[in-house]
Amino acid sequence: MRSALGMGLLIMNRNFFLLIAVQFIAFCVAAQKSGIPRLFRDEKPVTVRLNYAMGKVKNSTNDTLYFSSYLAYQNEQGNWDSLAINLRARGNFRRRNCNFPPLRIKMKKNDAKNTPFAGNKSLKLVVPCLYGKRNDDLIMKEYLCYQLYKVITPYSFNVRLANLTLGNASGKHIKSYPTVAFFIEDDDLMADRFKAKVIDSVNLHPRQMQDTSAIRHDFFEFMIANTDWSTTFFHNIKVIETPSRKFIAVPYDFDLAGVVNAPYATWDESLEITSVRERVYRGFCRSDGLTEYMRAEYLRNEPKIFDVINRFESSFEPREFAGIKKYMAEFFTTMKEDRRFKLTVAQKCRRN
Repeated sequence: MRSALGMGLLIMNRNFFLLIAVQFIAFCVAAQKSGIPRLFRDEKPVTVRLNYAMGKVKNSTNDTLYFSSYLAYQNEQGNWDSLAINLRARGNFRRRNCNFPPLRIKMKKNDAKNTPFAGNKSLKLVVPCLYGKRNDDLIMKEYLCYQLYKVITPYSFNVRLANLTLGNASGKHIKSYPTVAFFIEDDDLMADRFKAKVIDSVNLHPRQMQDTSAIRHDFFEFMIANTDWSTTFFHNIKVIETPSRKFIAVPYDFDLAGVVNAPYATWDESLEITSVRERVYRGFCRSDGLTEYMRAEYLRNEPKIFDVINRFESSFEPREFAGIKKYMAEFFTTMKEDRRFKLTVAQKCRRN
């Protein structure tokens, strides 16, 4: 006969596992209801192959011209399948300076149905600039930036890592390049999560951005030392308008950020810096109260930010990983020290 204590423990264990099961089901239902496509509900890298005429695609500067291809993918059973896609290169800088420019991929809804890409009609595919382990590391660091921004705000793009084999189909024989890459969700899908719409017009002054989200974004760009963005010209950001008519900037393309430290990175000479690793605060001035409020918010998020960074330890060589942590720690030192914060952030904001 079981003792009262044993029966009590059994009931407690059952209740515990029941609670976990209910929470898991609730999480899955929430993910389904949120409209997040299947591709972005998992962090495990998807395995894909993509063959296309690299030179032809790279040299095409007509952003309305797409090239036909097939995206091969490995399903959950480990079998290969494919779907028809159209693609084009994106990014003028990468077209000029890289072997592999990032790509925009379009697919038909019916073609994507019952595949890992169901629910997507358009995707960005971020690939290394050049081939090699060093360039895979750069991709992983850029991917890390997207994951860090999710800690800061839900107004961010979903991304999914990919074990990608690129194939150059220009010649008689396809030359293959196994590499790391990641997909970025479509702008409209991101906006739909917030019942918002993407604003394409640049007739919007940065000061018209919702102030809290604006300074939250500006601090983030400072944290990763990214200067390759503009809320004036909508460069490397998408602006969404919420149902309450708030304008929110959602950033992307972090490959020129200091935390990534790409060898091909450039910066605007007017910023008066000598390295992409130098942090420059480029946000517009907001009230002192809001600035201090956001400073405190970032300091509260420091443990979460380093938790995310620590998840990537196995993705880098020990020395590289230690360098990432040290670089991010320098940001938080700036945020914690009053004088340093005042000189490098508060007094450096843009007034016009």
